[in-house]
Amino acid sequence: MELKSARIQNFRSVEDSGEFTVDHLTCLVGKNEAGKTAVLQAIAGLYPHPATPFVYELERDYPKRYLARYKERHDGKEAEVISTVWELNQEEIDELTGQFGSEAVTGRTITVSRSYNSIVTGWTVPINEACAIAFLISQRGFSAAEKSQVGSPATTNELIAKLTKLQENAKHKALLDLVNAYPSKSVLSKARAILELHFPQFMYFSNYDRMNAMVHLPSLNERANNKTLFSDEQYRGDRLFWEFLEYSGVPLSDILGTTTFESFNAKLQAASNVLTEEILEYWTQNQDIEIRVSVAEGLPDDLAPFNSGAVGRARIYNLLHKADTSFSERSAGFTWFFSFLIKFDRVKKDATGKVFLLLDEPGLTLHGLAQADLLRYFAEKLEPHHQIIYSTHSPFMVPHDNIMASRIVEDLVVVDGRGRRTPTGTMVREDVLKADKDSVFPLQGALGYSLTQSLFIGKHTILVEGPGDILYLQALSAELLRRNRTGLDPKWVICPAGGIDKIQSFVSLFAGNSLDVVALSDYTKKDKTKLENLRKSEVIKDGGVLSIADFVTQEEADIEDLFDPQLFCAIVNGTYGLKGEQKLDPVKLQAADENTERQVKAAEEYFNLLPEPTPLYNHFTPASWLLMHPETLAGDTDPVLKTLERAETLFEALNGLIAK
Repeated sequence: MELKSARIQNFRSVEDSGEFTVDHLTCLVGKNEAGKTAVLQAIAGLYPHPATPFVYELERDYPKRYLARYKERHDGKEAEVISTVWELNQEEIDELTGQFGSEAVTGRTITVSRSYNSIVTGWTVPINEACAIAFLISQRGFSAAEKSQVGSPATTNELIAKLTKLQENAKHKALLDLVNAYPSKSVLSKARAILELHFPQFMYFSNYDRMNAMVHLPSLNERANNKTLFSDEQYRGDRLFWEFLEYSGVPLSDILGTTTFESFNAKLQAASNVLTEEILEYWTQNQDIEIRVSVAEGLPDDLAPFNSGAVGRARIYNLLHKADTSFSERSAGFTWFFSFLIKFDRVKKDATGKVFLLLDEPGLTLHGLAQADLLRYFAEKLEPHHQIIYSTHSPFMVPHDNIMASRIVEDLVVVDGRGRRTPTGTMVREDVLKADKDSVFPLQGALGYSLTQSLFIGKHTILVEGPGDILYLQALSAELLRRNRTGLDPKWVICPAGGIDKIQSFVSLFAGNSLDVVALSDYTKKDKTKLENLRKSEVIKDGGVLSIADFVTQEEADIEDLFDPQLFCAIVNGTYGLKGEQKLDPVKLQAADENTERQVKAAEEYFNLLPEPTPLYNHFTPASWLLMHPETLAGDTDPVLKTLERAETLFEALNGLIAK
């Protein structure tokens, strides 16, 4: 199951967050003191993991300005803190169906909530109790008479009451025993028990441990054996060193049990190699380093307990400077990143059942590009195993390729006519356009970093998917204008957005800038919903969402499909110098991939079939070649004229959208 939405109330600064949706990876963005931590901790209290316990405490957590009127405000009941909606997966639906029948399962969502001082969490499950009971009765092999005696009870209590009177019959008693064995003797409670086995526990992290650079291995081993290493908070840095060795595939017991130098040295080198390979996969700030693990006897003048017995050390060797330093002397960002990777690899391995990760301000000490590395680690290592919500106020921690998975957290204040300021509490918003400029700044910064490296935003802007689109449009427009036909109006500025998803983000975040924005997108069937959502935007002009498929005679199309196949093949051949048997023609193009209408996809497949060392096909290079060889569009051959006719129709449509 996956969390789809949440609503938080009566918790610290959050009087009522409003219901907000949650993605598989969700980023909470907001200023300091906006309430991001409160939101994460409220979620953590729903089903806390034993490793990171969190319990709602009325005196500590209930909004202080209302605490004296708690009973009055809630009619003597406990105040609800969180209500959540979860979507069941097919496996969970199948379990419910197998237990209670398909007609009893009424939906794919459940709601789960928790209140103050609540031991039992509120659940609403999608089960029709009467249908479930009918299914149970149908599965017992009753004769018509036996079934008639049971009747059609609508609730579990009615079923138990009826069966209690009939339990002299073995079949009736067997059904009675089955139902009595259900939690709380209830069909609904049984359904909940089935689903609770799949329900994740929440792990909340705000303090991120730093690994110690040096440990006394006999003491470490003793603490690991008697479990104090894992239960005593003063050993958190040592515990990470122990996890560091486990992560490397050379556990402490192997090191201490080695009796020959060669074997001992081989294990340490193996650990060093594994750790170097792993850290360099996600630490791109410095690729000229090696992680080196060493074990040596403590020297008499070292500080106790490192003056005797085996001492483990983690050191970082710089290949350029040919010098090593202790792990503890590295930058705060590096030690944080390294420790984080070790810790969360352990979380992944130790998790029993599903774990939901709540990360409060991860990566604060990291450089912006290292924060991007951390996001990549989230996506590749954590997200496949866990649903994640994390908070940040850094633009570099916002996933710019999926900005709309971000939620704005604001602590709102209402000012009345007399200037009196009254807090209304923390809100979580999906509509970034309603957020104040300070709260939305990280989103704007993230999108700006992603887009403005290649964009020049004009008053009249056409958003396209990539830079190759710009070159193709420029080449086609130039040839049409040379022929005194309709080219693209020079008022238009063409901006590559990097894909249809970023077009959506651009539209959302740059609203209010009085831009004349239209979008020109490639089209595949899976893009239908995205294009429909774009058309609903208040920023894009009416009729301003165009797809290449609108101007060709095929259902799916890229900008390359404006070109006649004969002309497209000529461009590809000229770009890559294909001759002889390798020369591309429309027949070979179609045969390369008969499952697609899109010429660019067929060309990619054709290049995959060519012998080495043929370069890989990409979208940009042929467009660049065409711009440098305008003579390709000269002449009056049938392929050229058909191509220019389609392009002219497109430019006429675009020019008609310029605001008068």
